[in-house]
Amino acid sequence: MARQGSSSRKPTWLTKMVIQEPLSMNSHCYLWLKNQKKHPLPLMLSFNERIRPLLDAVDRLRHLKVAQEGIQLPTIVVVGDQSSGKSSVLESLAGISLPRGQGICTRVPLIMRLQQHLNPQPELHLEYHGKVVSTDETHIAEAIVLATDEIAGSGKGISNTPLTLVVKKRGVPDLTMVDLPGITRVPVHGQPEDIYEQISEIIMEYIKPEESIILNVLSATVDFPTCESIRMSQRVDKTGERTLAVVTKADKAPEGLLEKVTADDVNIGLGYVCVRNRIGDESYEQARMEEAFLFQNHPLLSRIDESIVGVPVLAQKLVHIQAMIISKCLPDIVQKINDKLSYNIAELNKMPQNLSTVAEAMTVFMRIIGFSKESLRKILLRGEFDEYPDVKNMHCTARLVEMLNEYSIELQKSAENKSTENFLMDEIRVLDETKGIGLPNFLPRTAFLVVLQKKVKEISKTPVNFIAEVWGYIQTVVETVFMDHCEDYPPLQSATRRATHNLVAKMKRKSFDRVMETVEMERLADYTCSPEYMSDWGKLMAQQNVFMEVMNDHSKPTKIKIEGFGEIEVGHLRGLSDVREQAFDMKMRITAYWKVVLKRFVDSMALHLLLSVQNLVNRDMEEEIVSELMGSQGGGPGVLQRMLEESPSAARKRERLNRSIKTLKESKEVVAQIMDRITIDD
Repeated sequence: MARQGSSSRKPTWLTKMVIQEPLSMNSHCYLWLKNQKKHPLPLMLSFNERIRPLLDAVDRLRHLKVAQEGIQLPTIVVVGDQSSGKSSVLESLAGISLPRGQGICTRVPLIMRLQQHLNPQPELHLEYHGKVVSTDETHIAEAIVLATDEIAGSGKGISNTPLTLVVKKRGVPDLTMVDLPGITRVPVHGQPEDIYEQISEIIMEYIKPEESIILNVLSATVDFPTCESIRMSQRVDKTGERTLAVVTKADKAPEGLLEKVTADDVNIGLGYVCVRNRIGDESYEQARMEEAFLFQNHPLLSRIDESIVGVPVLAQKLVHIQAMIISKCLPDIVQKINDKLSYNIAELNKMPQNLSTVAEAMTVFMRIIGFSKESLRKILLRGEFDEYPDVKNMHCTARLVEMLNEYSIELQKSAENKSTENFLMDEIRVLDETKGIGLPNFLPRTAFLVVLQKKVKEISKTPVNFIAEVWGYIQTVVETVFMDHCEDYPPLQSATRRATHNLVAKMKRKSFDRVMETVEMERLADYTCSPEYMSDWGKLMAQQNVFMEVMNDHSKPTKIKIEGFGEIEVGHLRGLSDVREQAFDMKMRITAYWKVVLKRFVDSMALHLLLSVQNLVNRDMEEEIVSELMGSQGGGPGVLQRMLEESPSAARKRERLNRSIKTLKESKEVVAQIMDRITIDD
């Protein structure tokens, strides 16, 4: 018996039936055979007809290929080494002849759907490649071979594409099983060199899911631990709790068989069933009579408990195990179908609208522009970054402030005196070259402008480099936002990338012109209304008396400390009494004024950037993108529509989701009907 899981759930009619139905049929079969010579023996003497709808529901789910959605179905998977007698077991259960011959006869997964049939005339058909091929008991083996050749080719190769065989026949058990290719290690002529690996991959795919019951077919003539099928099943079912073993050819090797099935050296948790293979031209009824007689009368085989011998017992066990696994898995299947359906619908809803008209294309295009503008307003103008909480580079106002501060620091560094040597000598040389006829001790404005222009020239590259850096950053931000909003429309991404590149290039040129204009203005004249200039100049000039005392008193040290300059060597100025006082004054004036100039460079740049970014987002951007888009490839709304056509990858994703949703909805309907029926029957 299958192990029962601990659960406080109220048992359903299905669980009750599984537990209460008897498993031993052998004695009954034998007596029935002795007394009933005129009628064929049905393989299942009794069966609860309420299970049939469950099996039909699972078969319909399998037909819908719900497994492709990652939802595993409860399945009895038949595995066995080559020549283990697997085909004979399946023939006995189905009451039909399957393909026989040397090598691998089963070259594709064969889904066998057996169904008890009231009509005395059997109905058989094959389903593959979307078609249904009817056949009969006489020609079924030939039909399977032809279908297999169509699926896997006419050679000896294998395929993982399944073939479904439906057998509706009086007396067969209600079962659905998947028969897999027999395991062989050595390829024969015509088989691929990696035949073992191919077969192993197919088998592992089917037996790995927890929902699969493994029917392991073992020959009594071999040691069970050496069987490759046992090794494979142990890899996925170490405890054996979902493995049932059927031992074939019991009549060929009766010695020690009892010990093999009772010792259970290979962990067969669901137990063993020993059977006798049909021999020669025996009918299936004759084969069951001979099997029952063998296990009743053989001196060794009769010692095996009747509850684990015979094809009827195997059929009964399989039916009960199948019912149990369906009862266990059905609620989980329902939940998985609902979860996957909800997920796929959400994914489909997140996909962009599938456009079919120019109006739709224009609407979506304007919506993208609107969303992009709002995102840029948030991150460039308002300092909000909820759309990019973990991407620091998109926290734009903070980054721009950092860049502006670095720009200010760089300006200060470039304007600092690199050396304290030769203090006032530059000023003295300029004064000497700009002197003219007139009253002495007047500071020539020309001299001041010469020094100022030199200093402005020294820093002129700094604002230019800053402009390049800032607009490079802004271009990256704008492109990122647009690419995110246009990610479902690659052609539109290309157009917007070109448009943003062109727009930023224009804004950069404007800023460059503005910087050059500012540089020229600062070179042209010396003017400020800032009171800080006079205040700073006054503080600096307050040190002139100390400076002059050192100049006039040669006994004092030649190094003095001047605020704003540090410790200064002034000995070289003692012989220049006629211009040093005037040079000191000009030095202090240029120092005080230079602070004003640097502030203007920073402040005006900051205000210019604020205005430029605002104009870019609110005014220029939309115009540039529309112009780029409508002006490309001849212009016109038709271009827009073509650019918004769905990409092949998006189209494939939409098709896949729609197909998946259709399958899952149909599957949901199937399980809903059967769950309603279970509820009513309970």
